[in-house]
Amino acid sequence: MHGRRLAQGRSTTWKLRGLPAVSPEAACFSTAALLSADDAVVMLDALVTTSLNYPGLAPRRPLSTLAQITEQLSVWGRFPGSARIRAALPLARLGVESPKETQTRLAIRAAGLPEPVVQYEVRVGGILIARNDLAYPELRIAIEYEGDGHRTDRTQWRRDIRRQRELEDLGWIVIRLTEHDLHDGLASFLTRIRRAIATRTAH
Repeated sequence: MHGRRLAQGRSTTWKLRGLPAVSPEAACFSTAALLSADDAVVMLDALVTTSLNYPGLAPRRPLSTLAQITEQLSVWGRFPGSARIRAALPLARLGVESPKETQTRLAIRAAGLPEPVVQYEVRVGGILIARNDLAYPELRIAIEYEGDGHRTDRTQWRRDIRRQRELEDLGWIVIRLTEHDLHDGLASFLTRIRRAIATRTAH
């Protein structure tokens, strides 16, 4: 456990499950020096998400906004890890639903591929067919991260299969990945995306 002392004016006091806590921005900034570049984006995505499905977060959404984080950066000035937070801020996206979703998006960007849209909704006649973790809407390519909950929850598993069938019936390519694909299988996963993009853009 590491204690930290914050200068006056750098944080307000929040209540987290009844206990006093520093503000989300102060928690982020005071731990910034310990974060990798990707972890900083993951943290910012978690702070600004409006999703109620994001694992491990308290019910209040969003915990902060990009404008509030930018304002607090100005108030804090330079601090250990400040450059990392400033570099991560333009990469933060609204509506993200999990850390793995952020990591997938960043891996795709790092490979030089176009950045996919976060939480894209596919609707037909105003009816929601699917909300994809990541997507290239103009190419009809959907990218879905499958955590263990998708495997162990029978209802979720059946819903995932039905949704994939419905998307494919509409002409979408659905690329699913797991934790393995973000590590040992990353090259293969990225190759599948490149192949799908090439298929859609071939003349």
